[in-house]
Amino acid sequence: MNDIIFTHADTARILLESLPYIRRFSGEVVVIKYGGHAMIDEALKNSFALNVALLRYVGVRPIIVHGGGPQIGSMLQKLDIKSAFYAGLRITDEPTMEVVEMVLVGKLNKEIVGRLNMAGARAVGLCGRDGCLVRARKLELTGSGKDSAPGVDLGRVGEVTSVDTELLNLMSQADYVPVIAPTGMDEVGGAFNINADDVAAAVAAAMRAKRLLLLTDVPGLLDKNGLLIRSLPARGVQPLLDDGTISGGMIPKVKSCLTALDGGVEKAMIIDGRTENCLLLELFTDAGIGSEIVA
Repeated sequence: MNDIIFTHADTARILLESLPYIRRFSGEVVVIKYGGHAMIDEALKNSFALNVALLRYVGVRPIIVHGGGPQIGSMLQKLDIKSAFYAGLRITDEPTMEVVEMVLVGKLNKEIVGRLNMAGARAVGLCGRDGCLVRARKLELTGSGKDSAPGVDLGRVGEVTSVDTELLNLMSQADYVPVIAPTGMDEVGGAFNINADDVAAAVAAAMRAKRLLLLTDVPGLLDKNGLLIRSLPARGVQPLLDDGTISGGMIPKVKSCLTALDGGVEKAMIIDGRTENCLLLELFTDAGIGSEIVA
């Protein structure tokens, strides 16, 4: 495949195209859920760090919430601790919870923070127990759907009940980039393992973020013909859930987007984290690269 050659005029045109978007987002909070292949591939990790640094330099206030499911699974395997899943959720007993915190908080979070700092983003790592940032309760499976299992105990799997924004506001206003591991705490200080998309949505809603960006390993929402859905109103989501257009692992991501929109976020984006410079392409170009769900 031939390399695309940009002239000086092309470069100038791209910069000018980004200007109104830089103006629009300067001073605004943007919450980014970082996960998937973008957290594994070295080139993409470097690209992500540079994108976040550039966002900060032009006045955007990024907050990162990262995942780490594959890395947790790998560590559990090394320690010969068996994993079990139900309805896509990792059943988290006490030994598993220890590994979850070790990997998410002690290893991945600090690796991401280090890479962002090397790129010039001034990042600080946090977890849900820091400053009582993310309050949570045990997730109980109820209802009548296929995921209903009142008798199944998920262990230390939680759901967000509240987000304390004081620490995030202090850091963000001081030009630091908060990087949050998706754990939470209960009323007695115990830790919970929480889906990173859900934490990102809760943080975006609590911070009244301008945008929520979920990085995935697919182009975005696809229609029945496999074509990218560029924009979708929130009211248009349920029909696509009902007819199976939105299915599988995309269902919880879309529901997280709706949670953010219900909390006051203007738009939520599902974008392909495998695309180099995906954050800049989504936020600072006319076309964008993924799917947006609009309040």
